[in-house]
Amino acid sequence: MRAITIPEPGGPEALVWAEVPDPQPGPGEVVVDVRASAVNRADLLQRQGHYSPPPGASPYPGLECSGVISAIGPDVAGWAVGQEVCALLAGGGYAERVAVPAGQLLPVPDGVGLVDAAALPEVACTVWSNVVRLAGLATGETLLVHGGGSGIGTFAVQLGTALGATVVVTARAAKHERLRELGAAHTIDYGEQDFVEELRRVTDGRGADVILDIMGAAYLARNVAALATGGRLVVIGMQGGRKAELDLGALLAKRASVAATALRSRPLAEKAAIVAGVREQVWPLVSAGAVRPVVDRRLPMAEAAEAHRLVESNAHLGKVLLTVG
Repeated sequence: MRAITIPEPGGPEALVWAEVPDPQPGPGEVVVDVRASAVNRADLLQRQGHYSPPPGASPYPGLECSGVISAIGPDVAGWAVGQEVCALLAGGGYAERVAVPAGQLLPVPDGVGLVDAAALPEVACTVWSNVVRLAGLATGETLLVHGGGSGIGTFAVQLGTALGATVVVTARAAKHERLRELGAAHTIDYGEQDFVEELRRVTDGRGADVILDIMGAAYLARNVAALATGGRLVVIGMQGGRKAELDLGALLAKRASVAATALRSRPLAEKAAIVAGVREQVWPLVSAGAVRPVVDRRLPMAEAAEAHRLVESNAHLGKVLLTVG
């Protein structure tokens, strides 16, 4: 088979479409013939040499895919050769085939095409596990989503709205209209506006009950300032750096909490539990049309370098997909 390899870390040109050995399904695994994968920020970090796959994972980038099951290993029940699926991966999605733990498979939701289903697993599992499972977003609460135009952001806007929350997003002004169409009640231009002041203005001074943050250090103090009493800040990215000072007094005064999580490195059992929760609680919303994959564009897998350039430019809205065949 062919896969996107990274012989040496570097820029987008470091991605090489090359012949590699076919994967074989181990116990509890299936092999999926990939129809599409999606570009995530973690893939860019891996290409640059900053984010190695977990031990035992495929060396190729790609944290999600869609496709058709072509082989089943021992100790797998409930799945069949020929079944259309999408999957959460620890790596390997940028390939013609990938071995997947059966607990990380999802059926393609009703009303979603096989290719576009590749835009769902990583964002659905990330947003649901953090915003719902960890932070406990409830109907009537306010959710602040940073990076609203990303794959994570566009999904969080829709899921938060579907759950009855008021969603506020930060994003470039050019993306605001589309984000409002997806359900955002308020949009903030992070380049021109102070998101703390704007959030207070639109919430009558209360702030956000839940904040989903991709920036890390650069936004930590302002995120704490933006929290409502009893608010929950969940950090899932470090685009703005790793280290910052945390004012515990401000946190205590609001009886608020800060959590930081990663999905890729979790044990298989934890990932399987998250996938099961997504299938039970989120997939019905997708099938009903309340939440949909947002795809900026689709490119052939061999053009992965161009896809990485696009995502690095931050000019896209939603997911950039890489297709096979």
